[in-house]
Formats: sequence, C-alpha cells, structure tokens
Amino acid sequence: MSLREKGAITGVGETAYSRESGRSVLSLQLEASLKAIEDAGLKPSDIDGVIPYSGVVAEDFITNLGLPDLRFSAVTPLGGASCVAAVQCAVAAIAAGICNHVLIPVGRNGASGGRIGMRVQQMPQFRLVGEFEMPLGAIAPAQLYAPMARRHMELYGTTSRQLGEIAVSTRANAMLNGNAVMTKPMTIEDHQASRMISDPFRLFDCSLESDGSCAIVVSAAERARDLRKPPVVVMGVAEGHPDSPSVITQRPDMTRLGIAKAAPRAFEMAGVKHDDIDVAEIYDCFTYIVMCQLEDLGFCKKGEGGPFVESGAIRLGGKLPVNTHGGLLSQAHMVGMNHIAELVRQLRGEAGKAQVRDAEIGLVTGYGDMGDGSVAIMRRG
Repeated sequence: MSLREKGAITGVGETAYSRESGRSVLSLQLEASLKAIEDAGLKPSDIDGVIPYSGVVAEDFITNLGLPDLRFSAVTPLGGASCVAAVQCAVAAIAAGICNHVLIPVGRNGASGGRIGMRVQQMPQFRLVGEFEMPLGAIAPAQLYAPMARRHMELYGTTSRQLGEIAVSTRANAMLNGNAVMTKPMTIEDHQASRMISDPFRLFDCSLESDGSCAIVVSAAERARDLRKPPVVVMGVAEGHPDSPSVITQRPDMTRLGIAKAAPRAFEMAGVKHDDIDVAEIYDCFTYIVMCQLEDLGFCKKGEGGPFVESGAIRLGGKLPVNTHGGLLSQAHMVGMNHIAELVRQLRGEAGKAQVRDAEIGLVTGYGDMGDGSVAIMRRG
C-alpha cells in the first residue's frame, strides 16, 4: 500500500524562539500544540494520535490537553531526522485506519538546558562512538561530523567559502523572519573570520542551540479538505539509514548519507521530478550537511554541491530557494520541525517577506545522529 496523498498537514504552531525560555519543555510543547490544533480548526478532543519527542510522553498530552480517546502513540528516535520520519509514521497510522488527526510536537531548552556534548553522551544512538571515539576527544557533533566535510573537500575541492554561502543565504532569510534568533547581517568575510570550531567547521557553519517549541497536526486527507485552511498534502515520504549507521569514520563512503536511500523512494511515491520542486527546507545542523543532502537528493551530482550553492541557486529568487525561514543556522534549532512548519506556510502562501512566488510543491528533509535521513514531498491542497 502506498502512502501517497493519504495524509495532509492541517495545522502548525510555534512558540517564540530564544536562548532562555525560563519555562519547562512540556509547557513550551503544550503552547505550540494548542496553536497547531487551533490553526487546523480543530479542538484538542479531535486529536487521536500523538508522536511525542524526547523528554515527554503521550500521557502528558492526554492529561494536559484533555484528550478523551488517544488511539495511537509512537516515537521516532532518529535525532534530527525524527520530525519528518514522524510525518511518515503519522500518515502510515492514518492510512491503516487507526486514527484521523495526529499531533507531532517538538520542544526543547537546547540553549539553557546544558551542553550538547553531555546530552549526546546520554543518547543510545551514540553508544558506539561513545565507547571508541569520545575517549579520543570527539565529544560533540561538530567533532563527529567534521571528517565528512573534510573528506568531501579532499575528494572534490569543496571550499570553506562555498560552505559560507549556505550560512550567508540562510542568515539573509532569517532577517525576513519575525521569529528568528539571529538577524544580524552576515557576509562571506564574516563567515571566514568566525573562529574555527572543528576543522573545517567555523562558528557560522554550526547551528544554534535554542529554547522553544514547534508542533504540527497531520490529518487524514479526506478530513483535511473540510478544515480551516488549505491542506498541505503529503505526496511522498521516506526514511533511510546510512551504511555503518553508528560510526561515520568506518563508513565505506563518508560523503553519502541515509537520505540517498530515502530520496528515490520519496520521489517515486510523489510522482514528481526535481525540477518540479519550488522550495526546499533542508536540515542544516551544519552547512556541509545541507550541501551533502542537496547532492544525495539529486539536485546536483556528487561533488558538485559547492559550485551549486556558490551559484546562488539556493537563495530566494534562485533555482531552488532553501531554508526560507532561516533554518537551524539562524532561526532556531527545533530539530527540524520548524522546517516542516515553514514548508507548510510556503505552500499556503503565508510565508510573508520570504514567500517563494507561486510555490506549489516543496520538499523538507531531516538529518539525524550519524547520518539517518528522512524526506517528505508536499503540495498545496
């Protein structure tokens, strides 16, 4: 059974993003969830499925939102690939007839809640590198992922300035967003002057750590048509895991991510080609991860990602506008759920100053852990 157009995103909600929320993760998620439910034109009692993120459980939402009959709950522990993978999970549950409206909330105190290195060490996905690589000093994602970028540079001549183009174009988009943490203009020279974190990653190659929450509602396609706003229909969705999924340095090809396996399945399910994509929200924990995904998705050949981004293709007005909200690099790190929310707004025509003209079909990705990937292709309903 294909999941093509079995579900649609009907509601999105976000809190303000900051570096110090002063609130619990649960309270942030409840705020975003209520906003998403209201945006869909639903009541909390209509929600019969929940896919919570780390730190909270389905029972928290039953208790606090007064859900009378939750029929489905699950988790999708793929790090930054979790949110798009959760869309696939929700659509599958809907297509199976289990539920009609699935709430997918994400929230975190990533800035005020402790260092990323400490959090990583507690995650089971990082158990193998925790045993063999962290004792040698690779304790944070920048250190774990940097060898992939360096390998790409050695093989294909990719430059730091090309990575900087991703940071600069993303910042320009964030400056158009009223709910972005980083809105100061950035130039390539600013990027090049930022301090080295883990070669070749400079400070401005790295995503933010943020406090806040974002939530969406996924509804059965036939019910979505009757709700408050035009539905954003899920045409194709897939997840993929890389070879050697637990350790990057032992991978046969360090420049190939799990999304390389997922992308062909998503495009086939959706029945579209790359030229049909009007806007893309690409998971951007680091600039290099954006470039590598663009290659693995098939928007350019392997090794040509540097010239592709350097050409201006990913800027607003370019061939493929990318991360029109400012992404994890400049808006906020919400594990990629803010990418999904932005794609929904783009396809509804609600993206304000960053609106891509006549956007009808878009793509959103997730990247997590050691290279897990997820991708969804959606259209205006």
